[in-house]
Amino acid sequence: MIPGVLVGHHHRVEPGWATGTTVVLVPEGAVGAVDGRGGAPGTRETDLLDPANLVQQVHAICLSGGSAYGLAAADGVMRWLSERSIGFQVGSQPHHVVPIVPGAVIFDLPMSEWGNRPDASFGYEACSNASAEFALGCVGAGAGARVGSLKGGVGTAATKVGEHHVGALAVVNAAGEVVDRATGLPWLPSLGTTPVVLPEHKPQGLNTTIGVVAVDADLSKAECQRLAMAAQDGLARAVRPAHSMFDGDTVFALATGAVPLAEPRPFALDALCAAAAEMFADAVVSGAREATTLGEVKAFRDL
Repeated sequence: MIPGVLVGHHHRVEPGWATGTTVVLVPEGAVGAVDGRGGAPGTRETDLLDPANLVQQVHAICLSGGSAYGLAAADGVMRWLSERSIGFQVGSQPHHVVPIVPGAVIFDLPMSEWGNRPDASFGYEACSNASAEFALGCVGAGAGARVGSLKGGVGTAATKVGEHHVGALAVVNAAGEVVDRATGLPWLPSLGTTPVVLPEHKPQGLNTTIGVVAVDADLSKAECQRLAMAAQDGLARAVRPAHSMFDGDTVFALATGAVPLAEPRPFALDALCAAAAEMFADAVVSGAREATTLGEVKAFRDL
């Protein structure tokens, strides 16, 4: 995605299991923010990302399946970071730290046998697997994801705006469709231009698309929050309907601060926000395009 930002997955896709965890790791720390929309969120440590609150940097974002149970995966992320003395310093010794690990979950419980869901070990293993190069599709938190009547997954997209890198990662598990059921054509042409015949739509009741948009600019928490807000616009371009009562759409933003933001700042920030919306839309498309059929849940590529 972005220099200094690593991504790791851990999942189980086997009889009785289709779920997992994806961690976006920033060992050097990054300014963090969040924007949540929709009526069914499942989140952790999002209040501390308010620009008015004390902590300025986060050390990882934990994205997981398992609904509210999956929030436990972040405990493993904290353990992995604390073993390396990475976190918010609270004492005199180097290991006296509290890792800051906000997180969000998708509802994928119907894809596994009851009781099979991510725990702390998933978060720990995802951190151990973190790298600048990572897999897409039905991996990590996208293992059990669905988007409308199709299989969902993990997608990504990146671009450059001036001297800045902008990247996005999405776990696509929306109630809405990436394809217009009336025409068989995708909402975004980048998904494909050949009409497809969608399977029967079977609403799951609870869903959620979650993800991260990251830049290497030196943004404040408030500026970072604008980035997260803009990324939600990208979600609404790629999935319809979006932000429903049955989605808990949550997008985190990270700014590593490696490259100073050009002056005048509002114009430079606006350009990054525009790119964030485009990249998150493309990441959603990527998640649908890279997904593979799992059981009766067909993937776009197979239609």
